[in-house]
Amino acid sequence: MATDLSPSAPLAIEPVGHEDHHWTAETNGMVTRAQLSAASGPYQSTVPAQIERYQPSLPADLAADVEEAAAALARFDSYARGLLGATSPTLGPMGSILLRTESTSSSQIENLTVGARQLALAEIDQSTSENAKVVVANVRAMEAALTLADRLDNDAILAMQAELLSRQRGWEEHAGRYRDGLVWVGSSSIGPRRATHVGPQPERVRPAMDDLIQFLRRDDLPVLVQAAVAHAQFETIHPFADGNGRTGRALVHALLKAKGVLTSTTAPVSAGLLKETEAYFDALGAYRAGDARPIVERFTAASRFAAASGARLVDDLAAQVDDSRAKLAGLRPQAAGWKVLPHLVAHPVVNARFLSQHVGLSEMTAQRALTQLTDAGVLEERTGLQRNRVWQHGGILAVLDNYAEQLRRR
Repeated sequence: MATDLSPSAPLAIEPVGHEDHHWTAETNGMVTRAQLSAASGPYQSTVPAQIERYQPSLPADLAADVEEAAAALARFDSYARGLLGATSPTLGPMGSILLRTESTSSSQIENLTVGARQLALAEIDQSTSENAKVVVANVRAMEAALTLADRLDNDAILAMQAELLSRQRGWEEHAGRYRDGLVWVGSSSIGPRRATHVGPQPERVRPAMDDLIQFLRRDDLPVLVQAAVAHAQFETIHPFADGNGRTGRALVHALLKAKGVLTSTTAPVSAGLLKETEAYFDALGAYRAGDARPIVERFTAASRFAAASGARLVDDLAAQVDDSRAKLAGLRPQAAGWKVLPHLVAHPVVNARFLSQHVGLSEMTAQRALTQLTDAGVLEERTGLQRNRVWQHGGILAVLDNYAEQLRRR
């Protein structure tokens, strides 16, 4: 691959085109006649450039940055596997909670914020928080993305988005299908004029997605360059009526798994993007204008952050498991509490029904396990109810909330 030696050189890519249209705004009952008139008139929609055969000419410093960031992700994956052990029953749950952390960060970019406890309650259908339910849907989209990583095609991408929107109230009819109307990014709900980005016309969506899928299947590109460009192209196409950002970031993880960068865990890349959300959106704008360098830089920075902060998060969660294991030291090896312990990493709030359905315990054994874990000080029951009782691992919830708080402070 050609390498440009200029350290400040852009990463050129064909800019998007535009086509002219006319918009006639319709009232939503909350706008004035003047606003309705201003929202009507000429506008331009995007015509995405084709990227199937894109050959990036990487500046030397960016090429090195890309290589180092990809290596950092791979080391993180190896570190988590090595710390816990390849056969550890905690490794799978650790991957699951990292995926939930990533889903939460991805949702927060879209201004959907939820605490660790509410998310855990939503996982067992005990939350009243609508945001928590939406974030759980994002978790399911991420899970689908990883499951479908070995066949990145239209059906796989539609399945990812279907998991997202089928649980999002009011959007169910748009789940698992490309949009048939116009979408735009901006503050107006009644028209695309003055929007920061207007997606391509609906008839252009499927051809543009076919082109993107051919780009995803290539094996001759640095993975993080491929991931960043694919993500920016996906966001430019904006193929869905809703859920584009979250589906697009889930697609990144599918690609990282498909290319063998992350095999055991999910790195919190969206947490890295969340650090500098404005720079992330600016980078998408630069990509559409013909410079892919900023979005690649955002992804390399996010990947390095994901590797470093992810390793600390794994350490902190593993310490909680070790502390809980010490508290259970007097419990006989065959006791049900031991079987539940690894699952508390991914599910720090549980009830008996969850343990029966997901850990394979009978109802009586599940209740016995909860009693054992509570008596040992590993879990606490916080509802005080006789029915619909839930138990939580306060230490794990605190670790997750502390990680999220650090992102908000940044």
